[in-house]
Amino acid sequence: MKKNIITLIAAVTLLFCSCDDFLDRPTLTTMNDGNYWTSENNLRLFANGFYSNYFVGYNSTWGVNYAPLRGYYFCDDFTSTGKQISFETQAPESRASADEIDPGGGSSSSWLTTYAGPTWNFSWVRKSNLFLERIEAMKSKYLTESAYQHWSAVARFFRGYEYSRLVSVFGDVPYYDKVIGDAELDQLYKDRESRTLVMDKVYDDFAYVLDNMRLSDGNVQYLNRYIAAGFISRFMLFEGTWQKYHLNNQEKAKKYLELAVRAAGIVMTSGNYAFTSDFRSLFGSQDLAGNKEVIMYRHYDAALGITHHVASYSNLTESQSPAPNLKLAKAFICYDGKPYKLSSIVNADKLDIKNIVATRDPRFEATFWDAPMRESATLLYACKFIDRTGVTYYGKTYPPQYGSNTNTNDAPVMRLAEVVLNWIEAKAELALMGGTAVTQADIDASINAIRNRPLDATATAKGIKKTAPLSLAALPDDPDRDADVPPLLWEIRRERRMEFVYEHTRLMDIKRWKKISYMDGALNPDNLLGLWINFQTELPAWLVPEKVSKLKVKKADGSIVTYNGSNAADMVGYYIPENISDRDPFTNRVYLAPVGNTQINQYKDKGYTLTQTPGW
Repeated sequence: MKKNIITLIAAVTLLFCSCDDFLDRPTLTTMNDGNYWTSENNLRLFANGFYSNYFVGYNSTWGVNYAPLRGYYFCDDFTSTGKQISFETQAPESRASADEIDPGGGSSSSWLTTYAGPTWNFSWVRKSNLFLERIEAMKSKYLTESAYQHWSAVARFFRGYEYSRLVSVFGDVPYYDKVIGDAELDQLYKDRESRTLVMDKVYDDFAYVLDNMRLSDGNVQYLNRYIAAGFISRFMLFEGTWQKYHLNNQEKAKKYLELAVRAAGIVMTSGNYAFTSDFRSLFGSQDLAGNKEVIMYRHYDAALGITHHVASYSNLTESQSPAPNLKLAKAFICYDGKPYKLSSIVNADKLDIKNIVATRDPRFEATFWDAPMRESATLLYACKFIDRTGVTYYGKTYPPQYGSNTNTNDAPVMRLAEVVLNWIEAKAELALMGGTAVTQADIDASINAIRNRPLDATATAKGIKKTAPLSLAALPDDPDRDADVPPLLWEIRRERRMEFVYEHTRLMDIKRWKKISYMDGALNPDNLLGLWINFQTELPAWLVPEKVSKLKVKKADGSIVTYNGSNAADMVGYYIPENISDRDPFTNRVYLAPVGNTQINQYKDKGYTLTQTPGW
């Protein structure tokens, strides 16, 4: 039972749904709003109803929302055949949902794929506010002062979490710090408030959490201060850099970044966590209990009907589209700690899969298959979310843990690598704004600690080498670095890109850095290419009549060769995914999502105004 905390409490979620009149109905059991709020155990039960929404892991069964690989694929790291996924081009008819549980069968509330966040839905805000009000009412009769502080911190954490996600998608949103009744029209239909006002409220919630949440609530998988601090470092880094790069608000940027540093520091100085795991085991393990790099995880158990399908889409047989592109592969550092254009490693400049695996940071080999796979839209196949055994069933029958939606490998929900990378980036940004300079000790405690992870037996047998430490005294100056990004910050951003492939970060990172132009294939042609390939030696099975006029490669000089049935020897170059074309043109308005016309009209019908997102 302890391992399945995140999957609990659908009944409580339904019991305390977001409708006032539902709470007013007579209960058919002895468990109702009038007699429920009497113990810490009941508070814990209610709190667990938030877990499947915020600590999604690999989602469940066929659910894809907030799940790596199957949900997080819209960014500049990935490319599909045909036309690339486009940003929306007009405000939708409707953009709202009142459901707490995803009607599509997943285990999280509905989200927007191209914004990697929630739709216009405040039910979870209301749920956290209801939680707070009930805790407040219990304070003198049922809770000690320390219990009150902890549980109010839990409720405020979830409220801050939800508002952080809403703000990342929409920017300005209405802020609520209490349950609003049906008759309070001025509150129900109040217009959007500035994101800075909202995030200042979130800051207050998060500061309270760091001061008051328990270090342990009896089980390492229950929400505690360390888990909360990891997420706080994420959200405060996002908002601090957004304030800097989008709003040019240095004061607020410093405020939020300093809290990100503080939150990450709570985890890093605790002595509870360390980089003792090889990279692949973080994602493919059947049991993450005891893994010191994992701060929180979601456990899956077929016997309890708790499964997912993410591993099956990493098993070499299932197709992957979108798939990793040339631009992502080029970003991986060589094991001498230098970008490939500066590296002296033999064959570092050869951009086929085999040579990249041999010359790059170990995370490349642990993330991708080491040969071209036709199951991938770009021929580069990600097998990060399955263990080393799972891929050996390619061409055979997969056991349930590796096929269909019956996968049971555990999902890391919050891990040390993210915390330390949030920490070092926030410190580097603060240094650029007049704060304390980043030291070599800071680099050693973050980037270099990650690079010193152990290698597993498979990587060692292939001759994979750990990446050299990053030295402030000899920072590489990547020829491909953006002119407006200092070398240290560039290398920190690179580290994130290597570490989090297919996880939650990339789209959010390029949004907060104001680098959405990375998604433009016209400006970044490597987005639309796979790696270098010699079809005669690496994938001869595709040199068939069915591929005539379809199979194409791009030579180093930019010329394109199309397979005509008799030019097999010339089919050497960067793979061009079939029928590829760039996404529709877009502007900076896509940093934030529009609200729906229906929601605007609902306000208007009540005599109120809901402002549309700028640019829409």
